[in-house]
Amino acid sequence: MQLFKHLPKKSLLCTIVFVISAVVYSQDYKLDNTTSFMKIEGTSSLHDWHIDVEKQAGSLVLEQSETINVKAISLTVESESLKSGKSRMDKNTYKALETDDYKKITFKLIKTTEIKKLSDGIYEFNGVGELTIVGNTKEIAMSLKLEIKDGMVLISGKNEIKMTDFGVEPPTALLGTIKTGDAITISYKSTFKTK
Repeated sequence: MQLFKHLPKKSLLCTIVFVISAVVYSQDYKLDNTTSFMKIEGTSSLHDWHIDVEKQAGSLVLEQSETINVKAISLTVESESLKSGKSRMDKNTYKALETDDYKKITFKLIKTTEIKKLSDGIYEFNGVGELTIVGNTKEIAMSLKLEIKDGMVLISGKNEIKMTDFGVEPPTALLGTIKTGDAITISYKSTFKTK
């Protein structure tokens, strides 16, 4: 306390309160695959379709003071954990994703653009991240709901992308008579728990 010995007691108290109030708490979280959900939806010339993601991993770093700040989000999906319930469709999906060479699909947050508080513990988050599919990385904008609850962080949202933007040829079936639409929607509800 030598640093503050010449300060009046009132000024010392104000300084200590200011320093304490300015403390930022950083917390690391790990994605819980068993309670997280991700679905990919698309269209074809025959019918709409969807695929569930069975294996994903990720991490989140959150800073909290008077406000919150998302410092990092990373996500990894095992390409062959995408399951439609139809073996032929899964085979076509893995061929399009070149899973022999590219085992994983990854996402990494590169910047936060806005965080808006909606209510206690609930926020709207907007940011930009890098999505990598079959070795091709593109920046995508994201908008999601973030909820801090019982020591967990719950994230939900959806993004629409085009497969061809990542060098993925939309799958076909029956000698090309059934064609998949280029646009897909990725919906997710992810649970992050303290490490």
